[in-house]
Amino acid sequence: MTICVTSILVCIVAGLGAGIGTGLAGLSAAAVISPMLITFLDFPAYQAVGIALASDVLASAVSAYTYGKNKNLDIKNGLIMLCTVLIFTLIGSWVASLVPNTAMGNFSVFMTFLLGVKFIVRPVMTTKEVQAEKDHRTKAVQSMVCGTVIGFICGFIGAGGGMMMLLILTSVLGYELKTAVGTSVFIMSFTAFTGAVSHFVIGGLPDPFALILCVVATFVGARVSAVFANRAEPAALNRITGIVLAVLGLAMIAVRRFS
Repeated sequence: MTICVTSILVCIVAGLGAGIGTGLAGLSAAAVISPMLITFLDFPAYQAVGIALASDVLASAVSAYTYGKNKNLDIKNGLIMLCTVLIFTLIGSWVASLVPNTAMGNFSVFMTFLLGVKFIVRPVMTTKEVQAEKDHRTKAVQSMVCGTVIGFICGFIGAGGGMMMLLILTSVLGYELKTAVGTSVFIMSFTAFTGAVSHFVIGGLPDPFALILCVVATFVGARVSAVFANRAEPAALNRITGIVLAVLGLAMIAVRRFS
């Protein structure tokens, strides 16, 4: 990639947008960085996804640390879900290689927009006490089942992990929004690391300038937004999360439509 003002701006905007989405709503950086690098800088798709995954690692890790510091992270059930997500992502990827899947290519983009609308229209106002009422066995079983579904869908479609986790953690497992995002980014820090390493091993290291710029910008965006999210009131956080997801979703739809 030739270093120029346009390249710098695209990487910074993509990284900051991805970081804000990660820290605020547990959105995968791949949903923002990949299409922007591909559309505006003509990056090969595989290299763009590798950069997005690498950016996701530190962004998700610092977000998880911030949420955990504020006691908005369920590590025990998060680890159970993490294991099943990783296993069934591999299974889903294998199944996807055997089945034509072109019809679902835009799933994650539309999912981002619809999830944003959902948080605006029907905010998640569940409290931690509701989740605490469930016994450990029930939560463990639910985490395994949901991890299986999330992992298979992510492996089969190739995207949507952060959004799927946020939707299932809030709607199915009954997590309040902050704990759902904290647990989601905790899981994503491991899945993103696994994905980034595999991409770099198979496809080689991507453009170092774009990689460093995206990683730093995503990290900064995630750190700032995670601190803000943990201090915000639930009603305001739902509204802001919904607006961010809806705007990012519409932006990505526009990018794909006119690219």
